[in-house]
Amino acid sequence: MEQRLAAILAADMAGYSRLMEADESGTLARLRTHRIELVDPAIAKNKGRIIKTTGDGMLVEFQSVTDAVKCAVEIQQRMKRRNSDVPQERRIEFRIGINLGDIIFDDEDIFGDGVNIASRIEQLADVGGICVTAAVATQIADRLEIALEDLGEKTLKNISRPVRLYRIGFDGPALPEIEEKRSISKPSIVVLPFNNMSGDPEQEFFADGLTEDIITELSRHHELFVISRNSSFVYKNRAVNVREVAEKLGAQYLVEGSVRKIGDRVRVTVQLIDTTNDAHIWADRYDRKLDDIFAIQDEVTAAIAATLPGRVEAAQRDQLARAKPANMAAYECVLAAKVLHHRSTIADNERAQTLIERAVALDPDYAHAHAWRACILGQAWVHNWCEDKDAVWNDVVAALDRALALDDNDADVHRILAAVNVNSNELTTARYHQERALALNPNYDLVVVQQGELLTWLGRPEEGIEWIRKAMQLNPHHPERFWSHLGKAHFAARQYGEAIEAFMHLSTMDPVQRAFAAACYGWLGDEIAAAAHLGKIRTLDPQFDLDSFIATLHYAQESDVQHVREGLLKAGIAHLS
Repeated sequence: MEQRLAAILAADMAGYSRLMEADESGTLARLRTHRIELVDPAIAKNKGRIIKTTGDGMLVEFQSVTDAVKCAVEIQQRMKRRNSDVPQERRIEFRIGINLGDIIFDDEDIFGDGVNIASRIEQLADVGGICVTAAVATQIADRLEIALEDLGEKTLKNISRPVRLYRIGFDGPALPEIEEKRSISKPSIVVLPFNNMSGDPEQEFFADGLTEDIITELSRHHELFVISRNSSFVYKNRAVNVREVAEKLGAQYLVEGSVRKIGDRVRVTVQLIDTTNDAHIWADRYDRKLDDIFAIQDEVTAAIAATLPGRVEAAQRDQLARAKPANMAAYECVLAAKVLHHRSTIADNERAQTLIERAVALDPDYAHAHAWRACILGQAWVHNWCEDKDAVWNDVVAALDRALALDDNDADVHRILAAVNVNSNELTTARYHQERALALNPNYDLVVVQQGELLTWLGRPEEGIEWIRKAMQLNPHHPERFWSHLGKAHFAARQYGEAIEAFMHLSTMDPVQRAFAAACYGWLGDEIAAAAHLGKIRTLDPQFDLDSFIATLHYAQESDVQHVREGLLKAGIAHLS
């Protein structure tokens, strides 16, 4: 048996028994004609696969929710035209239900909740209509120009939980005119013009420039859909209703702020609002001395642009925690996969792989998803959480090639390419991609911390420490592994006490981190502490070997490699067996 996520279309013929009773042969002939001329070609055109047929219905599998909906709309629109001159009592009309969920394949048949729900909601669809679950509606809302009517939660036969349903409206344009919109459901954000509270015309230029710079910097984050300056500045010097702005601009989040001059100082306030419920997610205030107004503008812009994406992502995570996995769109799958990736355990990595594969299946042209697939698989490769390392490495390379082909301007793509090249000891190539990532998004904490890592490998750990600490400032809620990067940088800088302090921030330590901590104590001459860490390594990885460990390091200078080796020898690793 095989289990996978798929879009399931269930269709049946309304009034089948009545029509068969009135004219059995005529009904079958007309139904067969509709199948040959319309239904089956529409399914094939939209890359569907018929799994099961009955006398009056069928189950069809689609890899894409968009394809399933487009197929259903085409069938219902064309059937409406075919029936326009047929007497009501002789019309062949269909009900269609579509669901996205996990299904089980066994002997060319399909089972599971995903199928059962599709079949149940098809029975609730209007004659000639289409009914879909929230999982489907979430994905097509930002992709297809189709009206959706919320039918609320419904109790379905033999389904334990209520299911939220939507009716699809398609009385407007014919299917060929239905345009696909954004390929993924990114969180959308609008930055309204900051208010000048000073009455000073000079501050008006500052406020407008600050707003424009924030819009520009946020646009560097490819996981956000940022409303353009031309759209947001329509609301300059106007009292706004948050929900009205959100509805007109299609923004889920709204940023507003003010600028006030107080003596020789300027105060900037900013807040982030979730427009769906008017909730204030985050607010901050920046007080600066008015020496160089443009320097202040740059500083405040960088601070806000660095903080906002993290706050939006945190808000999205909160929403995701309340959602069922079947409701995830591609963006949400990537978001959940990132959270699991940052936990850095084998179980979480396996779950992250499942989610990122789902994201790629839902949106094959989503560069960010391919980039993170490479990152998550790369984590498994680095930590030996995979049986066939060569195959996984090939998957990493292929995913990055695909991501780069789709979007050469995504900072994550170049960040991960840099990391992959570090692991291949191609430090020159890694440096190119790292600098490209930094140019594309200089306020992205994962890019900034990796700059510190790379500088450490290149023999410039003091500079690396500064970059890693900057990343921690950019994201106060940074992944715990940032402390590991900082510890390794301090070790390379021969700052053993600071390195140990950084490692102590880790809730758990893997054998690599333990090895660096043991090397620190080895150089400090603390045999007891060094032995304790070596003992933990023996417990965690009985096969741990000095030469194998040294081979995993990527220092450009041999002196840095020997520095680690000598520290571990001083710690007593020769006695580790």
